[in-house]
Amino acid sequence: MAGVYIHIPFCKSRCKYCDFFSTTLLDQREKYVAAVLKEAEARQKEMTDVRTVYLGGGTPSLLTCRQIESLLEAVHADRAEEVTIEANPGDISREGLEELRKAGVNRVSIGVQSLHDRLLTLTGRRHTADEARKAVEAAQKAGIDNISVDLIYGLPTQSTEDWAEDIRETADMGVQHLSCYCLSYEDGTPLQRMLERGEVTETDEDTENMMHDMLCDLAEAKGYEHYEVSNFAKPGFRSRHNSAYWTRTAYTGLGAGAHSYDGERTRRANVCDLNKYMAAPAEAYTAERLTDTDIYNERVMLALRTAEGVQREELRPESIAAAEKYLQRGLLRQQGGQIAATREGLHILNMIIEDMMI
Repeated sequence: MAGVYIHIPFCKSRCKYCDFFSTTLLDQREKYVAAVLKEAEARQKEMTDVRTVYLGGGTPSLLTCRQIESLLEAVHADRAEEVTIEANPGDISREGLEELRKAGVNRVSIGVQSLHDRLLTLTGRRHTADEARKAVEAAQKAGIDNISVDLIYGLPTQSTEDWAEDIRETADMGVQHLSCYCLSYEDGTPLQRMLERGEVTETDEDTENMMHDMLCDLAEAKGYEHYEVSNFAKPGFRSRHNSAYWTRTAYTGLGAGAHSYDGERTRRANVCDLNKYMAAPAEAYTAERLTDTDIYNERVMLALRTAEGVQREELRPESIAAAEKYLQRGLLRQQGGQIAATREGLHILNMIIEDMMI
């Protein structure tokens, strides 16, 4: 067992672009934590060798330190090498983070998204750029020396210079990790409806590719290694928890909407319904049995998202044939026995992956 993920679905307000399972029913937090503890107790056999713990959401920083500490104890976080909590800048204080550090948290992922107030307002974020800066500083003063920051590019009205400023300033704060995502308009989100009504304009593909290349250049110039499509880390600070996902290592997901994988053939998805989950926290889930084809395609897809890529000897003939045309065009590269995407190949990575799957 590599990791445990705990989903905390509570938010004070929903961001306009987000389609993750979340709720604003903050009065349910205590009852929900009790349900997660019940699920953890029922699934103890899955958590005998916990190496990483990740509290994601939602907004895990909306829980009290006592609640977080009880969850960490339930999943044996004291044995883990990496314990991460996602946090909204508006919920972070030095004192609170010092308490969490004492409880076992040694990594914080801060949802900054942008350091431009107009973009934060547009996307429904409830913090300001200044609060984001202060949040990073508070984490550092609290003794957290493994800090990740989330940023988004391709936002409506966001210029390439806006994006460059975000990358430079965030890197100059001294954070160890960057997770940078291109905005996607998800069905059912307020931002998607704004797009349909013509209230915002989608960033064109050429500009998104330019922003991606700027990100790669600036991050690498600041000493970050580009180790996965959306992730950059200073040496020694790759996300251990997320890296386990990309290598198809077993993990346990607790909480409503959380997913699990046994490392072999079974994936499990907890129900995305707060009341149904709390009524039967260890039973409200569906399971999927993976076929040989599913496993192969997952391996290809996840490996190609990483800098290391996929081993050529693991590929089937039809996948090698598909890869060859991209190798010839310089969209894939081969080093030793590893095939990975080039900078240009990352622009059309989904197409490459689809062609190489069977």
